[in-house]
Amino acid sequence: METIYEGYLVHYGRPRLFAPGDRDAILLLGDYLYAQGLVRLSAAGSVAAVADMGELISLCAQLRAEDEGDDGPAWAACVALLGHGALKESNEPEALVTLATEAAGEEAVERALAAHRQRVR
Repeated sequence: METIYEGYLVHYGRPRLFAPGDRDAILLLGDYLYAQGLVRLSAAGSVAAVADMGELISLCAQLRAEDEGDDGPAWAACVALLGHGALKESNEPEALVTLATEAAGEEAVERALAAHRQRVR
């Protein structure tokens, strides 16, 4: 999960582990990290978790391309309910925060969303 999130941060925010120099390096490194994270998830044997992460990556790219706002709730719900198709239930931020909160607790979700906002542009 962390590898995929780091790939996301390389693409759309401030990465925690990497400092790619140019736009080409950013694109290649982010995509590489996405792929490695998905490989690791698939090795754990959870096809549903891989499908959820693929859906999340796709939704985040769409939201960013359309400048549609905060994708933090999608991350929170997907991670809290990994392998359970949370993003198939809704893509509305309020509903996603509710799903995440029910699964992980209010304090954990609030901390995760605050950390996400600090890292994303």
